[in-house]
Amino acid sequence: MLKYREIENILKKRIQNETYPAGSLFPKQNDLAKEFNTSRVTIRKALDHLIQIGLIYPQRGAGTFVRSTANELSHFETDVDQYIGTTKLLGDKHLVESKVINFEIRYPSEKEIAALTIETGDLIYDIKRLRIVDHDPYALEYTIMPVNIIPKIDKTILGGSVYAYIEEVLRQKIGSAYRRISAAKPTEDDKKYLSCKSDDPVLKVNQIVSLESNIPFEFSETHHRFDKESISVYLPGNRR
Repeated sequence: MLKYREIENILKKRIQNETYPAGSLFPKQNDLAKEFNTSRVTIRKALDHLIQIGLIYPQRGAGTFVRSTANELSHFETDVDQYIGTTKLLGDKHLVESKVINFEIRYPSEKEIAALTIETGDLIYDIKRLRIVDHDPYALEYTIMPVNIIPKIDKTILGGSVYAYIEEVLRQKIGSAYRRISAAKPTEDDKKYLSCKSDDPVLKVNQIVSLESNIPFEFSETHHRFDKESISVYLPGNRR
């Protein structure tokens, strides 16, 4: 993970646990640069994104402040460009569990080959997991990963955080993601595992995630209950 993203996540957690309370003056860039032993440019990148997602705001002549709605926004809402994984996103404040519904190794389809830029003979993991937060169904994940890029995945790893395994065990850094977000009608699986009713909308997120080396490692589709997830986007005012 890029340095400014690591700092951004730390600062976001401090907003969540109210180390920086709503309405309070945010630390100065110079002080944060000294604390994290980095440049002001790196700190500015981290703060710019916190501003973009509506957690902090600058006030000319006074400094930067934590928004009054920041604590609420930073928990169950997902930034439109957030792809750090459910466990890291919610694990500090909530009990996050994973139920493995299906796990197999097989050869890829043409669509999967194109999405992951792999070869016909490359094996893939085909994973279906139910993510559970505070004992309630939260999301249903369908994930495809190349075996040769993310080796030695098993049901034990799938029972926890796959992203933590990639970063902490494989020592790989997660880079960028292409994400498409849409509304959908519930599938039979959604009704079964997410307890959706036939007329409940579902938030569907399709994404391709790459390592920092730009190698795609995840091709996935996730279904969220309409009342368990939202996507937050901060749109700054027109500065023309």
